Amino acid sequence: MRGLAAVPSYVVMQPTTLCNLDCAYCYLPFRAADRRMPVPVAEAVAAAVNPWAAAGRFSVVWHGGEPLAAGREHLAALIAPFGPEVEHHVQTNATLIDDAWCAFFVEHGVRVSVSVDGPRERNGDRVTRGGGPAYDRILRGVAALRRHGLPFSALAVVGRPEPGLATELYDYFLELGCDVLGVNIEETEGVNLRDNSHDAPLVTAFWAELVAAWRREPRIHLREVEWSLRYAGAVLDGSADDLLPRRLDPIPTVGHDGSVIVLSPELAGFTDVRYGDFASGNVLATPLAEILAHADRTPWVGEFLAGVEACRSSCPYFGFCGGGHAANRYFELGRFDGTQTAHCRNSKIHLLEGVLEHARDHQSPAA
Repeated sequence: MRGLAAVPSYVVMQPTTLCNLDCAYCYLPFRAADRRMPVPVAEAVAAAVNPWAAAGRFSVVWHGGEPLAAGREHLAALIAPFGPEVEHHVQTNATLIDDAWCAFFVEHGVRVSVSVDGPRERNGDRVTRGGGPAYDRILRGVAALRRHGLPFSALAVVGRPEPGLATELYDYFLELGCDVLGVNIEETEGVNLRDNSHDAPLVTAFWAELVAAWRREPRIHLREVEWSLRYAGAVLDGSADDLLPRRLDPIPTVGHDGSVIVLSPELAGFTDVRYGDFASGNVLATPLAEILAHADRTPWVGEFLAGVEACRSSCPYFGFCGGGHAANRYFELGRFDGTQTAHCRNSKIHLLEGVLEHARDHQSPAA
C-alpha cells in the first residue's frame, strides 16, 4: 500500500451531472444541471480500458448524477466503444427504470445497483426535485427489475444509527430481493454539510446487530461485514498483510467533460484555492494510462499519500482500511494529510469493533 497502482480495477464514468432527485444528503454540486458526457470522452477511456479488460476482470461503473437521466440512446452510445470483456455497472435511484430500461440492461449486460435507504419511513431524505417523496417511484423501478428476473444490488445510507435499525434494514432488504447490500453511514462531504458524528457505542452496536441479522439468514452478500470477517480471519491465521494490495487503486473518475479525478469520485466538480479542480488530466488531451502513470505528481495526491503514511505509523486499524478515503479527509479536515475522520470512526473502526463485539458475544463457551 505505497503509492498508486498504474492499472485500476475499475473506472467510474459520469454520463451526466443531472439527477432527477434532490436527496438531502447528496454531495453532488451540479445535480440540477444536465451536463452530458460527449461520446469522444467514452472513446478515449475505452482505448485504455479495453486492453486492461482483455488482460483480466475489469469494470466500468456509470455513476452520476443519475446515470439513467442521460437517456437510453446516449448511454448506449457511451457504452458502445467498450469491448465485450468490460463489465458495466450502474448506480441508480431506480425511479426511471421501466420495461424498456430492463431490456437495455439485458442487451448491454449492465449490472444494476439501487440506492434506497430501507422502508418508506427511512427514505425521508430521498425526495424529488419538487420535494415530494420518491419511495413509490423507487419501488416501481425495483419491481420492474424483479419482473424481468434481473439481479440487483442495493446501497443504503444510514443517517442515525439506533437500536433495532440494523435488523429492520436487513429484513427489509431480504424481502426487497437484492443479492448484495452495501451500508453507508452518512458522510459529511461535498455540498452535504450535515454533521456525521455519532456516539461510538451506538455505531458499534449498529454494526454488531447487522452482523447478527446477517448470520441468522445470510442470503445477501453484505459488503462491509464480509470484508470485516475476512480481515479478522486473516489476522487470526497470520495472513492479514496479504489482504491489501501493494499499491492503492487509483479509482479514476472520469467526469462528464473528460477530466480525471483519482482516489475519490466525490471530489469531481469541486475546486479549491490550493488544489485547483483536483484533476490529474483530461482524457481528451492525454491518454488515461498516461494520466494514471503520473497521477501521484498531482499536488493534492502527494499530500494524501503523506496522510496515508501518517495513518500507517499511528493507527492500529491501518491494515483494515488502508488509510481511509481522500474526500473524507478533505471535506472533514480541510486538507489531505490529516488522519482520523468521523468517517473512519463510523465506517471503519466501529465497524470492525462491532464485528468483533458480535463474535465475543456469540463465542462458544469454553469446554
